[in-house]
Amino acid sequence: MKIGVVTFPGSLDDVDAQRAVRVGGHEAVALWHGDHDLRGVDAVILPGGFSYGDYLRCGAISRFSPVMSEVVEAAHRGMPVLGICNGFQILCESHLLPGALIRNDHRKFVCRDQRLRIENASTPWTSAYETGAEITVPLKNGEGGYVADAATLDRLEGEGQVVARYLDGNPNGSLRDIAGVTNERGNVVGLMPHPEHAVETLTGPGTDGLGFFTSLVERVLA
Repeated sequence: MKIGVVTFPGSLDDVDAQRAVRVGGHEAVALWHGDHDLRGVDAVILPGGFSYGDYLRCGAISRFSPVMSEVVEAAHRGMPVLGICNGFQILCESHLLPGALIRNDHRKFVCRDQRLRIENASTPWTSAYETGAEITVPLKNGEGGYVADAATLDRLEGEGQVVARYLDGNPNGSLRDIAGVTNERGNVVGLMPHPEHAVETLTGPGTDGLGFFTSLVERVLA
């Protein structure tokens, strides 16, 4: 499959995401924030970083970039879209996902290997996992606290839209320990930790993140 990885001014993990796509067995297609064309890709990844310097709010400017108009339209048609860290923030700012990401409750940047539990293994990005699987991937953010009103949180819980949850302590104050969510359709996923940094044994804490990049193949072959 052809998976596009968008580079915004200030993206840091776009090259890492491209490599993870290739390790996962797909073709990585570099997309630029100013593009008006998704170049025929089958899925899109919005990588981590500090797009447009994180001015205003994280992801608040990126939502207006030309490529996001194409991504939003494609997502509404059902294209799989994964937002990692800053990409998660952009998805929330673009109203493709509910809720918002705010400053960590301890007001400090956090960088550590983080244990997660996969709560929803039915999305195109998580189907390589079993529901309840526990994985470890790196986490690095300063504004990673997921928030939403009580009614939205109840709906996310009730409809199975919580994709991943923090284990062994909440690193940023995310409500209900939420590390990632999906939209109602299940094709758009936002995740604060970084699975692209856990796809090879040489670097990172292991290969627990690889499933996010092989799940599309698992879904197609299922």
